Amino acid sequence: MHMNETFMKEKPVLPLMLSMALPMVLSMTVNSLYNIVDSFFVAQISEDAMTALSLVYPVQNFINSVGVGFGVGINAVIALFLGAGQKEAADRTASQGMVMTIVHGVILMAVSISIMPAFLRMFTASEEIVDMGIRYSNVAFSFSLIIALGMTFEKIFQAVGRMKITMISLMCGCVTNILLDPLLIFGIGTFPEMGIEGAALATGIGQAVSLIIYVVLYLIRPFPVSITRKQMKPEKNILCKIYSIGIPGTLNMALPSFLISALNVILATYSEVYILVLGIYYKLQTFLYLPANGIVQGMRPLMSYNYGAGEHKRVQGIYQIALCMSSIIMVVGTIACLLIPEQLMSLFTHTTTTIYTGKDALRIISGGLIVSAISVTSAGALEGLGKGMQSLIISLCRYVVIIIPVAFILSRWLGARGVWHAFWVAEALTAVVALIVYRKSVTESPKG
Repeated sequence: MHMNETFMKEKPVLPLMLSMALPMVLSMTVNSLYNIVDSFFVAQISEDAMTALSLVYPVQNFINSVGVGFGVGINAVIALFLGAGQKEAADRTASQGMVMTIVHGVILMAVSISIMPAFLRMFTASEEIVDMGIRYSNVAFSFSLIIALGMTFEKIFQAVGRMKITMISLMCGCVTNILLDPLLIFGIGTFPEMGIEGAALATGIGQAVSLIIYVVLYLIRPFPVSITRKQMKPEKNILCKIYSIGIPGTLNMALPSFLISALNVILATYSEVYILVLGIYYKLQTFLYLPANGIVQGMRPLMSYNYGAGEHKRVQGIYQIALCMSSIIMVVGTIACLLIPEQLMSLFTHTTTTIYTGKDALRIISGGLIVSAISVTSAGALEGLGKGMQSLIISLCRYVVIIIPVAFILSRWLGARGVWHAFWVAEALTAVVALIVYRKSVTESPKG
């Protein structure tokens, strides 16, 4: 099933977008299950184990963010070169990207394992939790190289439009993890009882399965981009291109964690309930933003390819369709937050005050969901056009520059509800910024 290479610039835009985005929407949803299933089984061990897992999470999230951010850089540069018909430059990008991925993976593994004891002690005095956190991270972070390589392969496959393969690979990894979790944690049958290390090992083996599928499919089927030894020597211009998208991409991924911490500081002065409500809101919104992110992942290589090929009309068409698709998801989310906020809250808590506070919060926050589609789509489109810095500007407005000061000012005036209002204010202002930045960037012609 060798696809015609130029399908990205010839196939009608809507079916093309659907064929690229739907597999990604599906795999993003499956990926969100990874975390939930892991948490579910670890919660069965003990309360302490769950706490240890949530303390390790920021570092884990950072390792993933580097993998994804750098992968997005490789993905955009390959697709830009392929669109411009420069196959050899695309090969060099993939080969050098692989080398840098290995360097990142090894550094991340060494650093994250060595800082963990001190990192955990910053947040807890319980040696029991520290011990569990270290045991989990020693196993989980040993797979850093595998995670980084898996991400790079995933993005290379996406860059050439092989979305179905990335979907199959992610799903196989996820199913492996879900099956192994109970076996390795509780030692069912012939499996050893490993407790929290078992959860880390199950995740690691799941990620290794995904990587093996990519490598095997790359080796046995003809592939538009080749990774070769002789093209691995790092070249400044290619690496600059990758990092100029990869570094902002990594920061984009890491910003939400920063925002939650900053808002928690503001909310802590009012009551613990609000912190819990914010935490629940973030769990709920993941389900909205993951499919929206799937649409962005489907759009990104199409934007890159057509931009590289000078098809500006198509670039606009792809952007508009992606924007419509993301908006539809956000409309559904808004309706759910307005009509059934109690039911949504009660998925995560049974306390009446929390549900009552949460219901109010969801109704206010949901005011910004539909306009946020503009920021999400524009930031992804700019990454696809190779403009990582411009994409970062949008994310900084969404997560730091606008929302934190607004939350601080409004909370002085409206109490904790001021923080909820800050969400829709920030989304509306960021959407304006996003449109301006996007318009400006698209009118500049691509530099060869």
